[in-house]
Amino acid sequence: MLSKLEFVALDISGKNYLSWVLDAEIHLTAKGLCDCIIKGNKASSQDKAKAMIFLCHHLDESLKVEYLTVKDPLELWIGLKGMYDHLKTMVLPRARYEWMHLQFQDYKIVIEYNSVVFRITSQLKLCGEVIKYEDMLEKILTTFHASNMILQHQYREKGFKK
Repeated sequence: MLSKLEFVALDISGKNYLSWVLDAEIHLTAKGLCDCIIKGNKASSQDKAKAMIFLCHHLDESLKVEYLTVKDPLELWIGLKGMYDHLKTMVLPRARYEWMHLQFQDYKIVIEYNSVVFRITSQLKLCGEVIKYEDMLEKILTTFHASNMILQHQYREKGFKK
């Protein structure tokens, strides 16, 4: 019997949909059940049942009720995508805006800056846009305070990639 959640259940509001999808895909792949949520799959009825049990176990109770009659994990997957995938259109522009206006000099300590960078880049990644380490480094260097231009030049000369 499933009792412990491997990751946070999908909230009825969909606020965690993007991270939930990633977690669900990773766990289904690890369990050998990822084919069950791919269109035109040839998964066995037993694998589909296992995938369905797993997905439903990671849904908010209200969502379980809404999809109570659905027995195919692909149908559930498509239904949830239709309900929540539009969140990308809200998250992506905000994340792009935050990335564009991110300034290293606005933070007192590097840990705070890093935390914001990783939050923004994670949101971008969940929406299909990848920020490379080189992009992150360039963001730091180009947003150094004017008094640190010598340091910026030294970092560029060293050719750091991370």
